[in-house]
Amino acid sequence: MKAYVFPGQGAQFVGMGKDLYDNNAAAHELFEQANDILGFRITDLMHAGTDEDLRQTAVTQPAIFLHSVLLAKSLGDEFLPDMVAGHSLGEFSALVSAGAMNFADGLKLVAARAHAMQRACELKPSTMAAVLALPDETVESICAEVPGVVVCANYNCPGQLVISGEIEAIDAACERLLAAGAKRALKLKVGGAFHSPCMEPARAELAEAIAATEIHTPVCPVFQNVDAQPHTDPAEIKANLIAQLTAPVRWTQTVRNMIAAGATEFVELGPGKVLQGLVAKIDRNVAVSGMQ
Repeated sequence: MKAYVFPGQGAQFVGMGKDLYDNNAAAHELFEQANDILGFRITDLMHAGTDEDLRQTAVTQPAIFLHSVLLAKSLGDEFLPDMVAGHSLGEFSALVSAGAMNFADGLKLVAARAHAMQRACELKPSTMAAVLALPDETVESICAEVPGVVVCANYNCPGQLVISGEIEAIDAACERLLAAGAKRALKLKVGGAFHSPCMEPARAELAEAIAATEIHTPVCPVFQNVDAQPHTDPAEIKANLIAQLTAPVRWTQTVRNMIAAGATEFVELGPGKVLQGLVAKIDRNVAVSGMQ
C-alpha cells in the first residue's frame, strides 16, 4: 500500500515549484490563483526570492503548501493514495490532496495559520530546540521537571525530538538534557515555540476559521498529527486541526501506525527530503521516494 506524506516548515528552498509553474499549465493557473488569494506574488518569492524572503512565516507556509499540493495535482490519475499524512503544516497539504478541502480554502487557512502563529510569537519570547540520542520518556520527564513552559513538540524519529517553550525554560531543559546524556540539545533558529502552549493565542484565532471551513470526507484515511490515528470524519478532522497548533507532532507514531495499517511505500511530495529520511530511520524495511 502506498502512503503519501507532505513536509512542513523548514523544507523550503529558492526556486521551489518553478518547474511546475513553467511546464504544467494547470499548476501555472493555480499558482496565479494563489497570488490573487494571498494578495502578493508568492510565486516571485518562491522562484527568485532570497533565503530570507522564504524564512518569513507568512511566505514559508503557503509556499510549501503550494509546492506540495501542486505536485500531487500534477500526478493526475496517478495520484492514488491508500493513506496520507503531513508533518505540521504538511497536514493541510495532505487534506487538500486527499480531497478533504478545496485548494482555495486550504490556502486561505494556511495563510491565516501563518499570520496567527507569527502574532503569537510576538506576544511572548519563545523558541525550540532539537534533542538527539535520548529516549522519548527521558526527554518528557526532564521537560516536566523544568519550571515554566517547555514540552515535547515534534517526535520526529527515535532519538530525534524537538522541544518547545519559553526561552528560559528551554535553556534550563537543554542543560539537563545534555547532563542526562543527550548527544545534542541545540536551540533552533525559529521565531517561536510552535506546537506548545505558547501557541494558544494562535489556536484560538485559527479555530474560528477552521470551524467555518467546509471539510469533506477524504478519499483515503488521513493520519493526523495530534493522535497519529487515521481519520475520515470531517468533524474529527476539524477538531484535530484546531488542536494541532498547541499539540505535539507525533510523526514517529504516525509512520508506525501507517505501516501497521499496511503501508509499504512512502512517497514525499514537496520541497526537500526531510520526511524520507525520517521514515527510513523509523523503519528501514519500507520503500521511500519523493518528488520535489
